[in-house]
Amino acid sequence: MKISTQSNLARWFLVLSAGVMVSACNRGSEVVAPQDTTSPSENQTVNEWILENMKEVYYWNDKIPSNPDLTLSPDAFFESILYSYDASVRPDGDRFSWIEEDGAALSASLSGETTTTGMEFTLYLRAQNSEEVIAQVLYVLPGSPADKAGLKRGDIIYQVNGQRLNRSNYSSLLFDPTRFTFKLAQVSNQALVDTDETRTVTATVFQEDPVLLDSVYTVNGRTVGYLVYNQFNPAPNGSNGDEYDQKVDAVFNEFKAKGVNELVLDLRYNPGGYTSSSANLASLIGKGIDNSKVYFREEWNQTLTPLLQQEYGDAFFVQRFVTKSQNIGSSLNRVFVLTTGHTASASELVINGLRPYMTVTTIGETTYGKNVGSITITDDTGRIKWGMQPIVFKSFNSLGQSDYSAGFKPDIEVEEPINLLPLGDVREALLNEALFRITGSRPARRAVAETNPLPALTSSIERKAAGGRMVKALKTLKLNF
Repeated sequence: MKISTQSNLARWFLVLSAGVMVSACNRGSEVVAPQDTTSPSENQTVNEWILENMKEVYYWNDKIPSNPDLTLSPDAFFESILYSYDASVRPDGDRFSWIEEDGAALSASLSGETTTTGMEFTLYLRAQNSEEVIAQVLYVLPGSPADKAGLKRGDIIYQVNGQRLNRSNYSSLLFDPTRFTFKLAQVSNQALVDTDETRTVTATVFQEDPVLLDSVYTVNGRTVGYLVYNQFNPAPNGSNGDEYDQKVDAVFNEFKAKGVNELVLDLRYNPGGYTSSSANLASLIGKGIDNSKVYFREEWNQTLTPLLQQEYGDAFFVQRFVTKSQNIGSSLNRVFVLTTGHTASASELVINGLRPYMTVTTIGETTYGKNVGSITITDDTGRIKWGMQPIVFKSFNSLGQSDYSAGFKPDIEVEEPINLLPLGDVREALLNEALFRITGSRPARRAVAETNPLPALTSSIERKAAGGRMVKALKTLKLNF
């Protein structure tokens, strides 16, 4: 059954009022599961669902090919209709939309629930031009299987289940199994030395708490609040709750009670998440802000924009700050944000959204560069099991600035070394530099080298719900076209 654009918009926005899912027209009662989409006719059913939704919501919907091949597999079809990024031909193109066979798993991963060991790591070549690979642990979630097995930040894995890691096998060894026996290497005089030390870990379904660490330091008369925040997620079930937002509120309430007058926000491993949680965090920090001040504005495609304006007015496209009693902005003149290439999307939104109101100094490495946002699209009838995360809007701060598609270059460049100290340790490279910039002196000498000589390959964080997420939860909309 073919339905009009306006009717379909009403349907998917109404579904979003109950969650962060998008539905399309019901074409029948049969269930099309991912594993069944092998024949051209089965593929066409899924692909018609993909195309119908993408023509309505995709930010670049005017660039979708007029006659795409509906017989392709759904993942190939999805890729074929994207306005894909090309540095020379389409520098304004899409780098971020993605599709997954399991829509339910997609939604869960955006809420921090995955089958995981509970650690994130970066993969490096063991040496320049080497075929061998190592995985260095960036952080371990408290209470996770990796934590219980004794793994910690800075540990270096060179062997998994009896096989040494290399360019060809690292993906299958680190991401496919659920039970792992790791062998660890250590750094000695800036060289890697293999050991027989082992850790055995079994991955389980685990819910990540985005607040990894918070501390208060008193240094040279300054009271410094420090927060390590690794995902913009309001609650264990995503947008249907606010338990984690409340936890962030409680951290800032403690900062306020302790007289914090400097803030270090550690977003180095935060790939993004829900814009609502981004607004919540920014509202706790911003100076002179309240619910009358603009945090960011959205630009949608020309199909949706007039319809949304008609129903909601320009307010639909504006995210304002929230008035928060826990806000510490009156005690701050600036905020220091720790960044790496994993700092993306909703994390970058915080940097961009706060800059019109206060000095934001970034320390670390260039951020990921994602100034666009997405929504989660699944079929609420259960007939189609796929889920997709298309880009639907571009973000601008209150000054109309959105010029960070190549990432924010750090104001103060500091590279994470090969010898990683615990997060929160005042000798740790990025935090140490922030404290130095705040106080003019170092609270402790850095105990590590300044650079990492190993060539980086990739990171598990890039696989964390596809990396670089800025998700809009449209749970309050009700269209009646």
